[in-house]
Amino acid sequence: MPTERLTFTGHSGDTLTARLDLPDGPHLATALFAHCFTCSKDIPAARRISARLAGAGFAVLRFDFTGLGHSEGEFENTSFTTNIRDLELAAEALAARGMAPGLLIGHSLGGAAVLAAAGGIDSVRAVATLAAPFDPGHVLHNFAGAMDRIEADGAAEVTLGGRPIRIGRGFVEDVRAEALEDKIEHLGRALLVMHAPRDAVVGIDNAAAIFKAAKHPKSFVTLDEADHLITDPDDAEYAAQVIAAWATRYLDLAAPAPPPGAPEGVVRVSEADADGFLQDVNAGPGHHVLADEPAAYGGTDRGMSPYGFLAAGLGACTSMTIRMYARRKGWPLEHVSVDVTHDKVHAQDAASRAEAKADKFTRSVRLTGDLDDDQRQRLLEIADKCPVHRTLERSSVVETHLA
Repeated sequence: MPTERLTFTGHSGDTLTARLDLPDGPHLATALFAHCFTCSKDIPAARRISARLAGAGFAVLRFDFTGLGHSEGEFENTSFTTNIRDLELAAEALAARGMAPGLLIGHSLGGAAVLAAAGGIDSVRAVATLAAPFDPGHVLHNFAGAMDRIEADGAAEVTLGGRPIRIGRGFVEDVRAEALEDKIEHLGRALLVMHAPRDAVVGIDNAAAIFKAAKHPKSFVTLDEADHLITDPDDAEYAAQVIAAWATRYLDLAAPAPPPGAPEGVVRVSEADADGFLQDVNAGPGHHVLADEPAAYGGTDRGMSPYGFLAAGLGACTSMTIRMYARRKGWPLEHVSVDVTHDKVHAQDAASRAEAKADKFTRSVRLTGDLDDDQRQRLLEIADKCPVHRTLERSSVVETHLA
């Protein structure tokens, strides 16, 4: 996954730092990610979700809000309103590169921020929140013990996530005054709410309130056992897969024209996990799947194996070919299913090589419908006319070169 480091100017003129994670292939859409309260663009959940979305063809910008991470400025002088402005400026920076964001993603308070900012970013068509509070003032409980000092002195240092950070009175007053209900009701964009029922930091009732306030199209997906920061890699990957699949319904994913000599377009396979065998498989704007190896062979079993995909191609082509023939003949075929297994067997015709192996694919075809014996036999014969079957039976030419 290629990543660019870039900067843009924040609400107060300070330089904000960002990472733009790019797909290893055609750029289909752009997302803008807002991190959780006092976190940074490099929090594990943000990195993992961004990487998985990049694997599905999304460019994802994640940045540090003013005064956080590697961005300039003083956090104690910021507010929820300035966070929203930083988001708008991030969207403008993307638009200047010809990559205006169609999707906003916000985690925790960042989720509240994208709900508030979406209406001011014309390019946005979809918004996804992760563990977001309905009331931004919810964050105040994180430093309730310092509220008297903040009120009296204008700012105070509190410890959040094991590190000290100064909170200003302006931030406190701003989040207290912010009300999201009207903005959610008039969002005018597709909304995906994701939340864990056992989130101990921002309760699930927040998700219910956001969902209730929103108009359709809206969706809710549970994050099951995930913690508030989505620290488990499997939870982050699940969230990214759901967001990518959901967003394709609402974004205009424009894929490049297929190159000459490849009428079906390019199938791009890129490594998703250098420590294992997980692969991102993309075929056009609407088709993203994972390939992997079983755990017994060093993989993580999060996708079909390469031979599984090969068997799937044979089974799908067989079923389609039978259906096309029965439809043309007007036969009463109601349903087709094909079971395919793959094995390596000793090649009977390779006498000169005692250890030579051949690939054996076994198909079991089920035909449902009021068909007579002759029709069933003919459809079984037609299965052998499947183009993938013919490709597997005859020699193929595979040309390989360095890109």
